[in-house]
Amino acid sequence: MSNIILITGCSSGLGASLAVQAAQAGHKVYATMRDLSRRGKLDDAAAQAGVGLEVLRLDVQDTASVEAAVAEIMAREGRIDVLVNNAGLGFARNVEQASEAEIQRVMDINFMGVVRCIKAVLPHMRKARGGHVVNITSVGGLVGQPFNEIYCGAKFAVEGLTESLACYVTPAFGVRFTAVEPGGITSEFANTVLREIAETGGMLEDEYLPILRKYVSGAQARQGAENAYQTPEEAAAVVLGVIGQAAPPVRIRTSEWAEAFTATKTGLDPDGTKLVAEVTARFLG
Repeated sequence: MSNIILITGCSSGLGASLAVQAAQAGHKVYATMRDLSRRGKLDDAAAQAGVGLEVLRLDVQDTASVEAAVAEIMAREGRIDVLVNNAGLGFARNVEQASEAEIQRVMDINFMGVVRCIKAVLPHMRKARGGHVVNITSVGGLVGQPFNEIYCGAKFAVEGLTESLACYVTPAFGVRFTAVEPGGITSEFANTVLREIAETGGMLEDEYLPILRKYVSGAQARQGAENAYQTPEEAAAVVLGVIGQAAPPVRIRTSEWAEAFTATKTGLDPDGTKLVAEVTARFLG
């Protein structure tokens, strides 16, 4: 069945790949981004694939922008079947070193941005008694990692949001929720980490410096030795498969590496459905 799909954060990476793959699968895709001047990569990928996309501005940090994009899609289509909350911001900085403004920005984009989009779309899905909200989180939403405590905290929050909504909105209104948990989605992960550190003040000469250097060195080693990082296209294929399921999981990883990395947390309930069912029964009878 063809769906009306709204995807955030489509200027590059997973969002752009998912938009193209979903359009290739026959869905009507509204690919959104904060800055439309950055749509070049998306347009090129769509042209190369021979598909058409509707591209709209949507800034997840701006409630008015989110509501305007949703209203435009509803005016054109009358429904939104799938929301993919993909827009996000990486951040590698020790909590002592991070400024409050930096922490607030990470939380605002990675958590509140998801909340804003769900708040705008959920009334329409609830009225339709159906729909699917897919939140792109991370293995960092399940397992805390060095120098990623702020980022992981935001992703943990999205995981809790997803589980909580799934335990009562799904059985009451038929709106489904899934957290998709990739590992690294890039072949330049270590360089990305270094760039993030540089953009937030560089490697500070303090007691954390030798630990940070070990972390960066390990990231570089894992990139080749452990096959830890996927291409955006590989991760997008997993997301697209979830969208096509009649009874999608509450959570899913996108690679064998991600499964292995999170196995201690997910081993008893890999797709999250058992826990959500138990919570629903316990609190709602």
